[in-house]
Amino acid sequence: MSNQSVRAVQNKILETMKFIDNLCREHGIVYYIMGGTALGAVRHGGFIPWDDDLDIFMTPDQYEKFKAVFENLNSKQFVLQEWRTDEKYLEYAKVRMNGTTFIEESFKDRRDIHQGIYVDIMILHKVPENKFIQKIVYYKSKFVTLYGISQRNWKPKTKSQALIFNLLKYLPCKAIARFAYSHIYRYDNRKSNYKYCYWITPAKFRNGLFDAAFFDSPVDIPFEDTRLLGSEKIKDYLSYRYGDYMKLPSAEQQKAAVHAYIFDTEKDYTEYLGNV
Repeated sequence: MSNQSVRAVQNKILETMKFIDNLCREHGIVYYIMGGTALGAVRHGGFIPWDDDLDIFMTPDQYEKFKAVFENLNSKQFVLQEWRTDEKYLEYAKVRMNGTTFIEESFKDRRDIHQGIYVDIMILHKVPENKFIQKIVYYKSKFVTLYGISQRNWKPKTKSQALIFNLLKYLPCKAIARFAYSHIYRYDNRKSNYKYCYWITPAKFRNGLFDAAFFDSPVDIPFEDTRLLGSEKIKDYLSYRYGDYMKLPSAEQQKAAVHAYIFDTEKDYTEYLGNV
C-alpha cells in the first residue's frame, strides 16, 4: 500500500487531463469540466483539496470524435475504458494512465479490467422537454447504472437494494441494457427544444437534468497551473447543482468523497491485485 498523498494522485490526474485537453483542442473537440471539478475550479482554483478524481462532460458526437482520435494515437501511456471495451463495464468512460494504481473498493476483486489513475468522461445526452419522456429515460439510465454496479463487488446498503440486485440475476439484463442504451441515445440528433441529462450514475433526477443554456459555448477556466474548458455559465451551473457552492462540506462528507481504496502513482495496479 502506497503512503503517497492525495496531492500526488491529483498531479497524475492533472497530467492525464492535460493530455485529454491537448487532444481536444488540437482536433476541435468540446468538453466541459463538471461536478466537483467545476466546483473546485471556482472555489479552490483547482482540485477540491480532498478530492481524488476529475470529471468532464462530452456529448455523444464529441465523445465519438474523441474516441476515434484517441484510438488512432495508439498511446502507450493511456488507455480508454468504456462500455464497449471492457465486458461488464457499463457506465461512463475513463481515460486511465498506465503504470499507476487506483483501485476502488467496488473493483478490488476485478482482475480483468484496467485500474490505473483516471479521468472520468460523462456522456451528456439530449432529452426532450416532455417530463414523461424524461422520466422514462431516467429510469432506463438507472437500470443501466444498477446493472453496472451489480457486476462489481458492490454491497447493497438497504434491503430494497438487495432485493433489486437479487432480481437482476433472473432478468435478461444484457438485452435490457442494450435496449435502454438505444433509448437513451435516441434524442441526441434532434434539433427541437431539449435539455441535457446525465443519469447513468448515482445522480438523482434533478441533479442530472440541465438547461441546454449551461452548455452553449465553452470558455477557458483556470484550474491549477493550466486552463480547462468549462461552461460560460459555470456559476449558474454550480448554483443549480449545489446551491451555496462556496460552503464547505462537513468532515464526514469530505471523507465520503474519496474514491480510492488503494492508490500508487509509481506502481502498476497489477502489482496490487493479488494482495488486495
